[in-house]
Amino acid sequence: MKSITGAEMCRLIEVNGWSLRRLVEVTISIPPGERKIIPIPVHGGKNLKPGLAFRIARDAGVNI
Repeated sequence: MKSITGAEMCRLIEVNGWSLRRLVEVTISIPPGERKIIPIPVHGGKNLKPGLAFRIARDAGVNI
């Protein structure tokens, strides 16, 4: 799995139809028509740890 920052993950799942609700240290993303919420930590330019990035991508239904 490639390294990805929180901001890059936000852009990736936004492209796949999710809407961005809040952008501070934790971003909340919600798919249209559903009540599923995925928090994504955004800490400057730091990369997400591989396990966390995999879980977020799996929950959002996207491939990294």
